[in-house]
Amino acid sequence: MQHKESYFVGSDDISLYMQTWQADNPRAVIALVHGFGEHSGRYQNLVRYLTPRGYTICAYDHRGHGRSPGQRGHIKSWAEFRTDLKHFLETVRIKQPDLPLFLMGHSMGGLIALEFILHEPDQIHGVIASAPLLAQPKISPVLILISRILAKISPSFSISTNLDVSSISRDPQIIAAYQQDPLVHDKASAGFGTELTAAIARTLDYADRFRLPLLILQGAEDSLVPVHGGQQFYQNAATDDKELIVYPGGYHEPHNDLDHEKVLQDLATWLDKHI
Repeated sequence: MQHKESYFVGSDDISLYMQTWQADNPRAVIALVHGFGEHSGRYQNLVRYLTPRGYTICAYDHRGHGRSPGQRGHIKSWAEFRTDLKHFLETVRIKQPDLPLFLMGHSMGGLIALEFILHEPDQIHGVIASAPLLAQPKISPVLILISRILAKISPSFSISTNLDVSSISRDPQIIAAYQQDPLVHDKASAGFGTELTAAIARTLDYADRFRLPLLILQGAEDSLVPVHGGQQFYQNAATDDKELIVYPGGYHEPHNDLDHEKVLQDLATWLDKHI
């Protein structure tokens, strides 16, 4: 496996960081979309498990996240995320032109991936949504109210989401690494909150247009993103090729939880069936 770092041009000519873990004998490519406040480097369990099995993994840092520029946790419009992902996938296809391409998103990345596919499903072999953010996240109602007010006055004004870090995983090493990671943040702008809420509603409203193979992975005890959002999308998705796996006791990051090997085994089995 070879690791490469580079940049690609996203919406409004912003230069976004990306990295690739190239399998020695690749059978398919996974385009990975990370969640809110984190970055593409937090998926090493996924990389270590899937690359020896022939899956090249390409990932990028959203604008305002990780090693990419931009105000932390701020977007002017959800279309920025959608267009960034489009440009990322075009870059991946240029570099990996002859392999099946799967799209995988975690949490907010799951929402970005699903919302994107409703617009542009072409050339994607299947979608994996890990704990997709398809319901109002469990944030203080006071913060939500403040965000709605500020969105009309100063949409770029940022506040701390006060994320409960202990809810991402049952593994204390994962919690400690997250807390010490300088690339992690918990900032969200008022405008971001408004765009996020609209994207959730839009994605659920048009779930019956989703026709690609779909796998949804969720922890049953996810206290950050309500599991009913992903279950609702699963029920309404038009595709007959869909699978929902809920892990008893699991927290928000299935790939980083105590039973992550079972999660990754299930993921690899699904991928193998769809090549």
